[in-house]
Amino acid sequence: MPELPTANGGSTALEIHGLKVYFPVYAGLLARVHHYVHAVDDISFAVRRGSVFALVGESGCGKSTTALAVLNLVHKTAGEIRIRLQSRGGKAVSWQELNGGERRKLRGRMQVIFQDPFSSLNPRMTVSALLQEPLRIHGMRGRAQRRERVARLLSEVGLSTEYLRRYPHEFSGGQCQRIGIARALATEPEIVIADEPVSALDVSIQAQIINLLQELQRQRGQTLLFISHDLAIVRHVADRIAVMYLGRIMEMGSEAQIFSSPLHPYTHLLLESLPVAGRGRSRKHRTEAERVEQPETADSCPFYSRCPERSTACLEQAPPLVDRGEGHVVACVNR
Repeated sequence: MPELPTANGGSTALEIHGLKVYFPVYAGLLARVHHYVHAVDDISFAVRRGSVFALVGESGCGKSTTALAVLNLVHKTAGEIRIRLQSRGGKAVSWQELNGGERRKLRGRMQVIFQDPFSSLNPRMTVSALLQEPLRIHGMRGRAQRRERVARLLSEVGLSTEYLRRYPHEFSGGQCQRIGIARALATEPEIVIADEPVSALDVSIQAQIINLLQELQRQRGQTLLFISHDLAIVRHVADRIAVMYLGRIMEMGSEAQIFSSPLHPYTHLLLESLPVAGRGRSRKHRTEAERVEQPETADSCPFYSRCPERSTACLEQAPPLVDRGEGHVVACVNR
């Protein structure tokens, strides 16, 4: 498969083609499949190497499921996920074509920062053990070498080596997330997935963690897939943004395109929910349309029941993503 072009040029680190992830829902005495939940429903995008690509949308729109599929932690129903790592010469590979040993090597080059810093850290392990574990699993056998590496990681995330013998419950949420970031960076990954990395933290701590992630990403030249429902955070982090709704991408473009000239009605509604200091919501001239019952058809627009600009044309087809210029794409028949 040829490499997808990116809006700003350059090579890609990650390519998603027609990804679908459906989960069966069982019902009845024999627990047969009653229907499927379309968690991710035919999405495609490419992430430029060394950039920050953000997936945004409401809870349940499929952002985290997409990340899990990229990491091969959930099975995809259809589509392709192609990963291009510099350590592999930039050759595109997929999980399905690799054996067990090759998959382990690939996992060392792709890491994740989880949403909840407390539940993602083993409470029975010290900080030293938590940070040494990925190094040991991925081939760094020398104990002295691992200890040196762990001390350097703690310094990079702003923590003291005095914390090495402590356990996760002895730290604040922000400190635990710093430990989680250090663990994710231990194997020198090329691709890092940050799944709502600050949503479980106090507002006063969120900016510190975001600044730390940006600094580390720039220093290492890593590719960051950033997942969030908070557009205010995404605005200061992402180079390119994809807006998801009910498993589909509604709009995709650069940070400037999404925030300065949004095209999709759903993107408008998300932006209007952003608070501005001293003025409340950022825009008040638009309101969400009164909900109508969503027609039971796969051919209609998934946002039809909430759209303030809906028309009969929205019921005739699920609108494809159309490029409106300079890589700004939107899935709307009225745009």
